[in-house]
Amino acid sequence: MRNMNQMMKQLKKMQQEMTKAQQELEKKEVEGTAGGGVVKVKMNGHKQLLGVEIAPEVVDPDDVDMLQDLIVAAMNEAMKQVDELVAKDLGKFTGGMNVPGLF
Repeated sequence: MRNMNQMMKQLKKMQQEMTKAQQELEKKEVEGTAGGGVVKVKMNGHKQLLGVEIAPEVVDPDDVDMLQDLIVAAMNEAMKQVDELVAKDLGKFTGGMNVPGLF
């Protein structure tokens, strides 16, 4: 019974630490860029879009497709960086396992 109580205390502590780590992720920001930096997007660690910056010289009304592609590329880069950040910050709790629904 003593071991069970000890294990429950450890699990509760780990849950509190994991909750804190998840809250800290929301405060962290990553930046994804495309086209050599002409399109930049900022996201937090919860994959919430914080901002988009587009250099005026890349805005061409006759080539909207290119701008759209650059935005998609920058978003994908930012999401990849968030995934790496989450894996680094929460990996110690999951042992490197991909836990569905965690993020």
